Amino acid sequence: MPVEPRSIRDRAAVGRFPSVTLGFGEDTEEEKEQPEEDNAQKENACRRWLRKVCPCCCPQPNDDDITDTLVTGIDEPDKEEGINSEKPVPGDSELDELLLKVRSIDLMKSKSGLNRTEHHTNLYQSDHFIIRRGQTFQMWITLSRPFNPDTDELHLELKRGPLPTVSKGTHVIIPLVEELEDGRWEAAIVTKDDKRIRLSVNSPPTAIIGQYQLTVETNCTNGQAISTHDPANDIYMLFNPWCEDDAVFMDSEDERQEYVLNDVGRIYYGTENQIGVRTWSYGQFDDGILDACLFVLEKSGTPQSGWGDPVNVVRIISAMINSPDDHGVLEGNWSGDYSGGTSPTVWSGSVEILMGYHKNSGTPVKYGQCWVFAGVFTTVLRCMGIPSRTVTNYSSAHDTDVSLTTDVYLDENLEPLGHLNTDSIWNFHVWNDCWMARPDLPPGYGGWQAVDATPQETSQGTFRCGPASLTAVRNGQVYLKHDCPFVFAEVNSDKIYWQKNADGTFSQIYSEKKAVGHKISTKAVGSDERSDITHLYKHPEGTEEERIAVETACRHGSKAGAFSPPTAEDISVEVTMNGKGPKMGSDAELTIKLQNSSSEQRTVMLHSQAAVMYYTGVHKAMVRKDSTDIDVLPNEEKVLEWSLEYKDYKNQLIDQAALMLTLTGRVKETQQVLAIQFSFRLRTPDLILKPIGKAVVGEKMAVEISFTNPLPQVLKAVIFHVEGLGLQTAHKINYGDIGSYASVSLTEHFIPTLPGSRKLLASLDCKQLTQVHGVTDVTVEEKKNTAL
Repeated sequence: MPVEPRSIRDRAAVGRFPSVTLGFGEDTEEEKEQPEEDNAQKENACRRWLRKVCPCCCPQPNDDDITDTLVTGIDEPDKEEGINSEKPVPGDSELDELLLKVRSIDLMKSKSGLNRTEHHTNLYQSDHFIIRRGQTFQMWITLSRPFNPDTDELHLELKRGPLPTVSKGTHVIIPLVEELEDGRWEAAIVTKDDKRIRLSVNSPPTAIIGQYQLTVETNCTNGQAISTHDPANDIYMLFNPWCEDDAVFMDSEDERQEYVLNDVGRIYYGTENQIGVRTWSYGQFDDGILDACLFVLEKSGTPQSGWGDPVNVVRIISAMINSPDDHGVLEGNWSGDYSGGTSPTVWSGSVEILMGYHKNSGTPVKYGQCWVFAGVFTTVLRCMGIPSRTVTNYSSAHDTDVSLTTDVYLDENLEPLGHLNTDSIWNFHVWNDCWMARPDLPPGYGGWQAVDATPQETSQGTFRCGPASLTAVRNGQVYLKHDCPFVFAEVNSDKIYWQKNADGTFSQIYSEKKAVGHKISTKAVGSDERSDITHLYKHPEGTEEERIAVETACRHGSKAGAFSPPTAEDISVEVTMNGKGPKMGSDAELTIKLQNSSSEQRTVMLHSQAAVMYYTGVHKAMVRKDSTDIDVLPNEEKVLEWSLEYKDYKNQLIDQAALMLTLTGRVKETQQVLAIQFSFRLRTPDLILKPIGKAVVGEKMAVEISFTNPLPQVLKAVIFHVEGLGLQTAHKINYGDIGSYASVSLTEHFIPTLPGSRKLLASLDCKQLTQVHGVTDVTVEEKKNTAL
């Protein structure tokens, strides 16, 4: 007689007690009249059922039951007419045969296997099954018997978060279909091999990223079974810049190699005239980093249902990299006192920071400044599959009052009013660009987006910034989200000088239109060269397009009328520097040029002030102040030499060895106001790294680190910090003191763990000298198999 099929819903309603052994349903008269001796057989059947429900109470020595499958229902076999109603009781093996159970799952997750290679996740030094959304993957399932598509059913289930919900995408049911269609969660059988089936599984390009728990549910005419969750079979889903339908799709393979797969980069610092660069180990593929990045997302407490939208995800991460309001990864410190943690200049990679945050259950790591926040941000974004790069803006404005201008307040004598000058221009500021579509904005605003994790100003109540479309920033369209006004001010605000009047009000006396946003820099694609991307952030200075963008933006600012009044301007002032600029420990020398373009003599009352600055543009200490009257003949260019002796600044220097010369003045004959601020830094020496011996995986080698103290004073309690992806995990070396002008060298031994071209990084830190670092290339060979 044919078996009557029951729906999944009917079978689910049967409950968790197998009807074949409990005897639910109507008993026949013959069954009621069975002799007593048959009760033993029934009792044995009950014991068998009890063994299946609770094997610890009723153990069986040779029980070969399948342990990774939960039985949720077994249907009672139909009785055939004309057969004695006394039904045979099946044994354990017969019960197993009645159900379709999962014996094992093979996700084919080898780093060199098909899945990880095709999904571009083979570089992750992890045994997790890591794939990208919007792309198929393969898996094998071994069943308790061959799969029969006519009577058997099978589907996959993925769950995530504390309360998985189908409607929110956190509980995914993947059906078995004949043919896969793009953009859906589906699975299809591509190979059958006796009890094994190979599935091709597809995910949509909008899938939530992160960790999913996988189970397999089977149904047949005899019941339902669900495989037990095994953490080893968890699926880690990432964004997919190789998938055209993913919001983070990037069509250039060279750019994907750089902005997703490159685990070492370059970060620029210094000033626009003295650009410095340091190598940074992003390490997004290091073992444990993916877990740490997902931990950062989880610590945010945001709904996981929103983790499929890259706009939302980068906004979350921007907030979580800093610590002020959510106990994020890094605690910022610009004080110069880092005794409670690690000086920001010591870090040379993200791995140690992220691993430390994860290991300590979300305790912020001490300490970071802008380039550290940005370096860690790049690591997290690339790890999750979002194309990103670290960007440095020179003469970067920090607008504190949404005026979209950078305001400098002076008293009646043209002296800066420190308590009012809350806006600042950082010598440099480092943030990030990330690549994505922007369906939340009008068409045309996708592509590169600026995001910033350094805690400067709040956005919707939280310290975060972006994503701000570079197209919107370039055109002054500051009304488009997110945080375009702040980013615009950083790169293209006018610098406006205000002088205090006798009645306490202020008048605008001068403006600089080209003071902000210079030489915006990032590492070039495929090389270690610097790529200037200023044109992506702003139109060329002084062009009509650039002025329109500024005026468009300022109309939406808090000082919409702040534009320069027309004045006679026949005297100009310029500050220049010879070569690469002064070295640490030497006198600083600059050149001041006054140009008179009129046919009459002019007298300039010139005030100069030199100050040690934090690289953020915040004043630390004045080290020199002068005033003088200078006569400039008609059409003359007067050149003045200005110098600052080492003894005047040596006790005031901090991290970046940054100084600023501020010149203000008034032309006696025309009342024209002159104002300019020139930032420069004292160059520090490099560490020289020299590899010793042949670099082979698993074999010990060494590097010699050399350094010469440029200062006429002893460096106290010097610490060296060494790390290199695939070469050496980050660690510190307490070296001790280094004498004035002394040269030292030390040898560090390590064992390479990964083949290929690698970079070994080192930095030096002490109270008297910071921002000293070096890098060397190490090409590691595979270990050769020697014949036994």
